[in-house]
Amino acid sequence: MRLLMPLMIVTAFATLGCSREPAPAPVDAAAMAAFATAQQSWRAQRRERLLAPDGWTSLVGLHWIDRGDHFVGSAPTNGLRIAMGPPQLGMLSMDDGEVRFTAAEGVEVTVDGQPVTAPLALRTDAHAEGPSVIGFGGGDGKATVIRRMGRLALRVRHALAPTRTQFAGLEYWPADADWQVQARFVPHPPGRTIAIANIIGGDEPMPNPGAVEFTVGGRTHRIEAIDEGGDTLFLVFADRTNGHGSYPAGRFMDVPRPDAEGRVTLDFNQAYNPPCAFTPFATCPLPPPENRLDLAVEAGEKAYRKAAHS
Repeated sequence: MRLLMPLMIVTAFATLGCSREPAPAPVDAAAMAAFATAQQSWRAQRRERLLAPDGWTSLVGLHWIDRGDHFVGSAPTNGLRIAMGPPQLGMLSMDDGEVRFTAAEGVEVTVDGQPVTAPLALRTDAHAEGPSVIGFGGGDGKATVIRRMGRLALRVRHALAPTRTQFAGLEYWPADADWQVQARFVPHPPGRTIAIANIIGGDEPMPNPGAVEFTVGGRTHRIEAIDEGGDTLFLVFADRTNGHGSYPAGRFMDVPRPDAEGRVTLDFNQAYNPPCAFTPFATCPLPPPENRLDLAVEAGEKAYRKAAHS
């Protein structure tokens, strides 16, 4: 019996040792620090773009332009009454899809940085060079003509817009490397488009080069991508956090184009609110039915909460 006791003790310890959980993988402190730094940098840039003098928070008006002549200014007698700016800014004339601008007498106004001395034809945002910019108020105010669904509108910005000067800040879910998801790009035939509805009640066909497929929690999900040019693809998606922490109408995400093997990294930590979360004067796209995820993406930007005094 005395000989058996040490053997039993050794066997017991050996059994306990076999039942223990495997040791967790070592934490890569340098990688974690780099991840945190990258996320903070992205958030800082996101805030800077929103709060730029001509950023989305500076919007103060969206005025649809009908055919004919329209006086523009902040006085109530104007056909296109802007929220901020001189009482009389000038006149917009629209004929056959072209808009011309004539400045009011005695008002300091520019177009593309140059004084206006005669009626000028204005480029829209559909032009390859971008829209003409009407400047007023010492440069604080800017107006451009945009084309949406075959119609033209005057979009007005002002650096002193309450939505900019009273900005309440952005909130995020905690940055989590697990929400950096590897995806596979599934290409579509060249020339394919997808109908994207917008907040103003219409829809437009957008270039749809393919979709990204990824797996979370053992389930495969898919988001149709939009090609707006440049180095990234544009994703407009909805998920189960909409109205329960995130903006009710969905969020956006910019992702790199796929590599040679069709791989794409989706960083949901960088999902962000559309401009309509901050201003009623934007024309935001809405997630198509194909991009409504049966998944709670608790990552990225939360719903914007305006300042209490706004």
